[in-house]
Amino acid sequence: MAYTTEKSKDLFERALKVMVEGGSSPSRGPANYGEYPLFIERGEGAYVYDVDGNKYVDWMMAYGALPLGHAHPNIVHAVCAAASKGTLVAAATEIEIEVAELIQEMVPNAEKIRFANTGTEAAMAAIRLARGYTGKPRFIKFEGHYHGWYDDFLVNAHPHATVSLGHRNDPIKIAESSGLNRRALDDTIVVPWNDIVALERAIETYRGQIAAVITEGIMANMGVIPPEPGYLKALRELTRSNGILLILDETVTGFRIAAGGCQEHYGVDADIATFGKALGAGLPVAALVGKSEIMEALAWGGVLHYGTQNASRVGLYAARTCLRELSEDDGAAFEHCWEIGEALAAGLQELFEETGTPAIVQGVGPMLQIMFTERPAIRDYRDFCAYVDRGKYQRFAWALFKHGVYMSPSAGLHSVSSVAHSEEHVEFTLAAARKALADVEA
Repeated sequence: MAYTTEKSKDLFERALKVMVEGGSSPSRGPANYGEYPLFIERGEGAYVYDVDGNKYVDWMMAYGALPLGHAHPNIVHAVCAAASKGTLVAAATEIEIEVAELIQEMVPNAEKIRFANTGTEAAMAAIRLARGYTGKPRFIKFEGHYHGWYDDFLVNAHPHATVSLGHRNDPIKIAESSGLNRRALDDTIVVPWNDIVALERAIETYRGQIAAVITEGIMANMGVIPPEPGYLKALRELTRSNGILLILDETVTGFRIAAGGCQEHYGVDADIATFGKALGAGLPVAALVGKSEIMEALAWGGVLHYGTQNASRVGLYAARTCLRELSEDDGAAFEHCWEIGEALAAGLQELFEETGTPAIVQGVGPMLQIMFTERPAIRDYRDFCAYVDRGKYQRFAWALFKHGVYMSPSAGLHSVSSVAHSEEHVEFTLAAARKALADVEA
């Protein structure tokens, strides 16, 4: 049967009449998908199915929010059971304690925990907490790191033309949106990543004014860019010696890279860490965790953190089930995801070398991304902006759709493996990638 997406096209025309850009997030619209997006009807295990009946091996997994795959039976059961007793009470619940205890067992710095709804909300709370606890106004973020759509973070977060970036010793601040609070831009210090000398310079320039440094453990908004060996430990030592808090944003990496996230994998002890995506296994659950002395500043009368939906009981039932599944058999789920992710990355790299395609696959275990580039490695935001052919990647992703594979068509958004993926899915994807490459070259 010929591949067709006519129903998706019709739905998009209908959506344009009632929603801005025909959807609820720009990442789901024409900017990434071309003329119109695919409308997904359902997910099951490692697959998603669109409204036209097309079946895809899904390597996007809701941007990493589904470590167990789609519609895992135990998640479905937990959600249905919770909803049958009420979806929201906005009051104290026992499940809140149980999930906090599980996080505490898994995450090295989780002495105290607060729940939120999304990674953006958790990061917003983290910055407010750092400022309130230290009494200092400024913070450092890194070029290309994405911590949500809050004003303070929407600076140098997405790829731009290299000419607009300024010198790496004095980056030009690029506001990612109209309507940003200009004071937020003043208080946000932007520094290139994987460059400890640049960080030292910024700390010296703004000495006594910096509340925190916030970083992803693995740069995940420019494909996948891992930290240079020893970089995160050097960052930790530098912040600690200068009385600056370290906030580790594990929204993407938490409960993905390891049970304890990047803190465990890289041996980094953060003051505050944020979690989202995989924690809720598809439901909006996020968490802010950290050292007791710092977290206690959130107590009433200190640093305000409200939320009617915080610690929603249905989401926490899903989170409890997800964390239990990931913890079984000494973390066998993480081992499986690493094996599948590394097998896919190695197979794709072999394909590119065999076909003479100028492309690399960068990844860390379950996280990987294809980058069409002549460079042997992409190590920071500036490399990504200057040397990665984002248009070619997008055409490749569109071609993959036609051959039954779903990867995000945005060159900056990586692929992930899950418990539901198998070696058969890897082999199918490699065969599809070969066909997609031929399509792109044609």
